[in-house]
Amino acid sequence: MHVLGINTGTSVDSIDLALCEFAQTRDQPGTLTLRLLTYGTLPYPGELQERVLRLCREAVCRLDELTEMNFLLGEALAAAAAAFLRSERHEHVDLIASHGQTIYHLVEPGRMRSTLQMGEAALIARRTGVTVAADFRVADLAVGGQGAPLTSFLDALLCCDAQMTRALQNIGGIGNVTFLPASLGLDGAYAFDTGPGNALIDYGARFFSRGSAQYDRDGAMARAGTVHTVLLREVLAHPYFHHPPPKTTGRELFGDAFAAALIARAQALSLTPAETMATLTALTAESIALAYRLFGPPRLDEVLVSGGGSSNPVLMEHLQRVLPESRIASFDETGLPARTKEAVLFALLGHEALHGRPANLPRCTGAGERTILGKLVPGANYRKVLQQVTAGFTGQAQKVERLILIDRSLPSHIS
Repeated sequence: MHVLGINTGTSVDSIDLALCEFAQTRDQPGTLTLRLLTYGTLPYPGELQERVLRLCREAVCRLDELTEMNFLLGEALAAAAAAFLRSERHEHVDLIASHGQTIYHLVEPGRMRSTLQMGEAALIARRTGVTVAADFRVADLAVGGQGAPLTSFLDALLCCDAQMTRALQNIGGIGNVTFLPASLGLDGAYAFDTGPGNALIDYGARFFSRGSAQYDRDGAMARAGTVHTVLLREVLAHPYFHHPPPKTTGRELFGDAFAAALIARAQALSLTPAETMATLTALTAESIALAYRLFGPPRLDEVLVSGGGSSNPVLMEHLQRVLPESRIASFDETGLPARTKEAVLFALLGHEALHGRPANLPRCTGAGERTILGKLVPGANYRKVLQQVTAGFTGQAQKVERLILIDRSLPSHIS
């Protein structure tokens, strides 16, 4: 089955796509094979990006704008999928799996846990003719979870090891980690959001460049400055970092308002822009290391990093300094390019939704039980794809416990 995964993260900086081929293994029940056919990144439409960031910043928004945004994002994601498939000359796609754009993720104590991802799936199905799986987080919340992190499902299936204890650290707009203690398999995996990833760094880059830079390319702005340890210690005292998991966060906490207040505090301390950027970058690395010390396994052999943060050498170097006993490396070493990880994840979640299998890990999200994630929106191929799925149900395992990556040579990165 060919599944196109689409992800737009909390950084709101791009639309990532990954076309994956999944196959059931007849001789190993519960094992799924994955072949990454091609992948790419398309730019987020500029005006739409500004509107999304503004919507995420504001505590109050108009109902008409909120309603329209769902359809604008749906059109943008449909256009991205169609353009990507044309450029790659792939006509055969069974399913599109879209995460959508997170607008708000509400997990505050005393409030009903809820989440809102936008990007109307019916538009994607209509424009492409392909059945769509979407809105993956809400089912986990319905069984008492926090709806995040979902990445742990892919991490555990792909990277559990009999001898090595690993951390799979994603650094997107927000940072999240999956711990995989040696020899414990899926049942031993646990995960949570570590705090800010690139969100604060990206805001600082936009602020100090007056909008000409969307992020700190190669960490150049941070490398020119030194870390202000007093300010760093102040921020690391924030209650979120010390709250035990399961826990999740987002732009609602570590977003533009938090970044603006932090920069104002830096200016009050007379920090230069370079010193501020160095401190923002250090905050991401130090908050990850703090999470590991407080809530991670006693021994951690290896940390595999994915997301945009894995491309920031200053951030990666700082992470290695604060975790000297662990090997820090790119998720690329698994055979999947680090930038594709979340798009591949949603392709996997869509595949599992279509096959009616649970895809959350309760120890990671805090859910009371395992459950099927996602909603299906029929496309023109709906009957055909259902026949394809039901034809393979005989002898199929109730859940997937292992993912094998085949053809590990990396495909060309088409942008």
